[in-house]
Amino acid sequence: METFNAKSTHQEEVSFEDYEQKFKALADQLRLKIMYELNQKGQLCVCDLTEVVGLSQSKLSYHLKILLDAGFITREKIGTWNYYQLHDSGVKAILSDELCCIFYPRS
Repeated sequence: METFNAKSTHQEEVSFEDYEQKFKALADQLRLKIMYELNQKGQLCVCDLTEVVGLSQSKLSYHLKILLDAGFITREKIGTWNYYQLHDSGVKAILSDELCCIFYPRS
């Protein structure tokens, strides 16, 4: 796969590959539901998330890894359990003017 880069208004390299990963993570109803539940309930243990979204732990772990790699959630290990929380700045970055500025840079 070819990687394209563009210069943002802040003269930083912008990797379209990063955005591709983020949008792919968002392009699944189960992952959106996971993000919604984390937003509503705050930090949740994997054991609680399995009940909330109705997935087995192995299937849930697959989706959590995708969201974690995309920067939409964070993980904290407490004892033997992993707790997940929505990563606000990761979510807000994709919803902000940041992406807009790549395509419509200010003069």
